[in-house]
Amino acid sequence: MQEQKLKTGVVKDNCNPEWNEEFTLSIKDVKTPIHLSVYDKDTLSGDDKMGEADIDLKPYVQCVQMGLNERPDDSSVKRIQPDDTNCLAEESNCIWQNGNIIQEMILKLRNVESGEVVVEIEWVDVIGCKGLSQVEL
Repeated sequence: MQEQKLKTGVVKDNCNPEWNEEFTLSIKDVKTPIHLSVYDKDTLSGDDKMGEADIDLKPYVQCVQMGLNERPDDSSVKRIQPDDTNCLAEESNCIWQNGNIIQEMILKLRNVESGEVVVEIEWVDVIGCKGLSQVEL
């Protein structure tokens, strides 16, 4: 499968930009993290890489595989602690919301002095998708 590259819009003149954008990715292997790269847009020279982080999908898949149904909205399903195997800046939560599980996370950017990016993921089945219930981790 070809690498997928998606770009947010440019937020100008802001040291703490917020994008609030949604992207849909086709995931072939949930064991492969989603790689994020953050850049500073430069008009006259090349864009400067500000850092990078990976989204580990395995904790999210484990939550989906619990087979939960009909929980109160905003109830916590699982808490994921930051460690050497993920880019979490702090504890992340998988939460039941509107009949689905979402995972909210703050990722610490690597290869940069400081910086974080806030991300929320949610699995959406599409036609022909086998879903996550039978995926082996």
